[in-house]
Amino acid sequence: MKANKTQIMKKDTRAQVGIGTLIIFIAMVLVAAVAAAVLIQTSGVLQQKAQSTGKQATQEVSSNLMVKNIEGVRAKNNATSMSSTIDLLKLKVGLNVGSAPVDVNQVVVSITDGTTANNLVYAGNTKSYASTGNSDGEMNPFSFSNTATNLATLLTGKTNISGVELTNSQKYFTVGKIRDEDGSFSQGEPVMNTGDLVTVYVSTTSDTATLYSQVGSSNVSAGLDDSGLNLVPRATVNIVLTPESGAATTADFVTPSSYGVKETVSLYP
Repeated sequence: MKANKTQIMKKDTRAQVGIGTLIIFIAMVLVAAVAAAVLIQTSGVLQQKAQSTGKQATQEVSSNLMVKNIEGVRAKNNATSMSSTIDLLKLKVGLNVGSAPVDVNQVVVSITDGTTANNLVYAGNTKSYASTGNSDGEMNPFSFSNTATNLATLLTGKTNISGVELTNSQKYFTVGKIRDEDGSFSQGEPVMNTGDLVTVYVSTTSDTATLYSQVGSSNVSAGLDDSGLNLVPRATVNIVLTPESGAATTADFVTPSSYGVKETVSLYP
């Protein structure tokens, strides 16, 4: 037979009491509260940073300019007397699907013919070439309403900023709207939304073309200014459009082996 086992319950009636215990308890509660507050604050900051980073990343991916085609225009005196170079580029530019609005004021157009490289800003941009604290960096004179006037100024004029003379064709580009259903685009506020279509004008006037009196529909009898570029036949041209945010857009092409009797030449795509 098994022996009977007796279980004895030990009573422990001892406890910590007194001011010291109370202080320790309160300290533990305070430490826990502070730790919780720190964790909540940290998680809030991390959440805000994650949202901001996600928004910026989305904007970088989705904000894209799209070069649909590029045409070159030769300077001329008449239908039988034309330049041997391409002296004006007309870039038809839109936005990719889902792109955020793009402020053309902040777009930089970089163009090179393999020998010379020009970095161009929008003619109405008041900050890029201005000295610190000033707002006189736009092409002079700049029209807030007339695209044709701005194009003629681009091809023939110079701009003096703080005593420094800039050749417009080497420093600026101009833009004219083709489609703008919501009225968001103007010469003074050139903001492109999805669906908008504009023409970006880039001067490529060569030194040999400066004596001609007309480029497209623009009368330039005042005299063309040399852009430093030389788009002769078989020239390799690289153009990069860099917006304020989003991916840069590149267009590369080689000019035709002969321009023949054409005043307007299709270059891209």
